[in-house]
Amino acid sequence: MYKKLKKEVFEANLKLVEWGLVSLTWGNVSGIDREKGVVVIKPSGVPYAELTPNHMVVVDLNGNLIDGELKPSSDTPTHLELYRMFPAIGGIAHSHSTYATAFAQARVEIPCVGTTHADVFNGPVPVTRFLTKKEVETQYELNTGKVIIERFKNLDPQSLPGVLVAGHAPFTWGSSALEAVEHMLSLERIAEMALYTLILQPTSQQLPKYILRKHFQRKHGSGAYYGQQR
Repeated sequence: MYKKLKKEVFEANLKLVEWGLVSLTWGNVSGIDREKGVVVIKPSGVPYAELTPNHMVVVDLNGNLIDGELKPSSDTPTHLELYRMFPAIGGIAHSHSTYATAFAQARVEIPCVGTTHADVFNGPVPVTRFLTKKEVETQYELNTGKVIIERFKNLDPQSLPGVLVAGHAPFTWGSSALEAVEHMLSLERIAEMALYTLILQPTSQQLPKYILRKHFQRKHGSGAYYGQQR
């Protein structure tokens, strides 16, 4: 019943490895079927080299196990909270990729200092606050999702498809599991470029808003013209 989505999520998880975004088991990808109300996610702690589509775990939006013999990712409550609160997204990725995680650990948002960034993120990549002691001790993973939602109170998750969780690592999302991983790759490269830019020129200014707007809008929205017509 969930064969197609399991395959898509499995293949998206392998892209984390192929694109150098994970070490060991430090990451996961999920996808949602909103008509059926189910989420497919990587099982907890299983090495990527051992994964098969049948290992993918299916849960409902309340976290109840629907299909699968393995325990779902420990980050499942975070994914579910994002799916509940961001109804337009279809996939979520999480990793501890080096450069984006460095910004998360430093609690520094990634400034938009160039057009590569502006092609994907319509502004700086936001960073959350630290979770409180109580939030960590009670439903840590769920509260991780909640602090992301809190950070996006006045932000658009469609134009900013990712976040840095303070002291932790990035989460990204997209219309599908694969697009979520593509955004994770973009985020990692953007973080690397920003870091080197700031090393070379610590006083680098943010990209002017009119250039940022132009680069984002030429790829996104009703007036987009980048790529081939479909």
